[in-house]
Amino acid sequence: MRRYTRALLWCTVFAVFSGWYIYSQLQVNGDHDDHGGAGGGGGGRHADSAGRRRIHIPFVDKNPHWFHRYIMRGQTVPGGLPGPLEAPSMHLAVVACGDRMEETLTMAKSAVLLSVGHLHLHIFAEEQLHAGFRDTLDSWPGSVRARFNYTVYPISFPSDHAVEWKKLFKPCASQRLFLPLILKDVDSLVYVDSDVVFLQPLDPLWALLWRFNATQLAAVAPEHEEPRLAWYNRFARHPFFGATGLNSGVMVMNLTRIRSAHFKNDMTSVGLRWEELLMPLLQKYKLNITWGDQDLLNIIFHHNPDGVHILHGNRGVFHNLKQPAFQAAYDAIRQYPFGADPNATLLAPLERALLKTTNTYCGKSHALLTKALARSLDNINRRVPPRRSAT
Repeated sequence: MRRYTRALLWCTVFAVFSGWYIYSQLQVNGDHDDHGGAGGGGGGRHADSAGRRRIHIPFVDKNPHWFHRYIMRGQTVPGGLPGPLEAPSMHLAVVACGDRMEETLTMAKSAVLLSVGHLHLHIFAEEQLHAGFRDTLDSWPGSVRARFNYTVYPISFPSDHAVEWKKLFKPCASQRLFLPLILKDVDSLVYVDSDVVFLQPLDPLWALLWRFNATQLAAVAPEHEEPRLAWYNRFARHPFFGATGLNSGVMVMNLTRIRSAHFKNDMTSVGLRWEELLMPLLQKYKLNITWGDQDLLNIIFHHNPDGVHILHGNRGVFHNLKQPAFQAAYDAIRQYPFGADPNATLLAPLERALLKTTNTYCGKSHALLTKALARSLDNINRRVPPRRSAT
């Protein structure tokens, strides 16, 4: 009998505390609803000092990638509430040394001209080039300046081996290896070489970030698509990625993942952080590498292939200047004055110039270049009005 009495007592105590907990939660929720109503909206909407309603998304700060996915897919805010959320800037990084300033500015011009989303340009350059970059970028029309911000950085390498890193392959090219360590507040970015010209918006490249699986931390294009003509599988004296290696001229990088990852390697039995890996890797392979930092990236991703998202079809988006047809595209964009009719002063001159390159392999396919550019120029007239000025 005593056993049943004790069980009844415990059940009574449990019921009392459960009822008290439920009542307290209902009271708290009621207070929240009252605050929401006072601001002109309920259930997650709050009012600012001007009485305007703004939407509160409690987990955006903790999970910024969710916010990016929301922006890219055009979904409604959780709970079905529409709201004027502002998309984050797309981050574009480039390195310029020596005589590469005009080339870099042409790349930036093509990206700003054709992209739909707001850009933030990260320009790493030698000190003597900084004033030239600022003067040129600040001279662009206000309507163009409103589409992008920019920051100019000095070339910076780890002090113990700065000279060795700077002279690796082309001057300053290895700076891109240190972007995750320098841009600590940037979650993701697109890196491009200075000789890249965009013929389509940057936006589709940026959207690749949301297609990464749980292990991928960079999207990179193959060095070559034809193994019989590829360089790495025929001549490389070090490990490389896949069948033909990777080309580091364009990289979509999740910097947060790169900073936090531990990379497998052939030097230690445990994974190394990015900052721990670079110098030992250079010391081991510096006598066997030809293409500098690109070779180091190939070695890293040879041992970590699950970290790569292969970037296919890149030739419709950007081009280097090794072909006359691509040089024609570069010249057309360089000479285009902002504010002029892009069809008359950019597309038409490019079409005329491409007709002179039909004796080359790429020139025979010049219609593909003009088709991509024409489609991109159509976006300019439909562009959303600029939403903020640069800093």
